This record gives sequence, structure tokens and C-alpha cells, in this order.
Amino acid sequence: MVKIRLKKLGSKKRPYYRIVVQDSRAPRNGACIEEIGIYHPVETEEKQISFNEERAKHWLSVGAQPSDTVRKIFNKKNLTVR
Repeated sequence: MVKIRLKKLGSKKRPYYRIVVQDSRAPRNGACIEEIGIYHPVETEEKQISFNEERAKHWLSVGAQPSDTVRKIFNKKNLTVR
């Protein structure tokens, strides 16, 4: 199964994440199929989230399942996820 989830980068107490499309069996920081955006929780509100909405819609349409956190991020940016 293909999942859309977060890949953790950054240093201790300064994390940032990439929103990636990955096989669900792959490790969190393993090889990914495609990177579609970033989530930087330490930044200001307008700089926290950026992702390619077109590619996210594509992956959702072909059956990729977002993780709970990614679903919340998409909902913040008004990308409806079932």
C-alpha cells in the first residue's frame, strides 16, 4: 500500500518534515517514491506548510492513504481528504 506521510529531518528541538509518498513497509526515513512538500512546525504560521497540491490530489486519487498528521495538514490547507 502507498502512504503519504512525514519524513523527519532537522536537528534536535528544530525538526522539519518532508511530506512524501512511500510504500507503507518502508522505514520512515527510507527511500520514497516522491516528495510533494514540506512541513516546518517551528516557523511562523504562513511558512509552516507548503506542498504541491496537484501532486497530492493525484496520489489521493490513485489510492494513496495519508497518515493522520498529513490528513490534518491537508485539511488546514483546505484540501479535502476522506
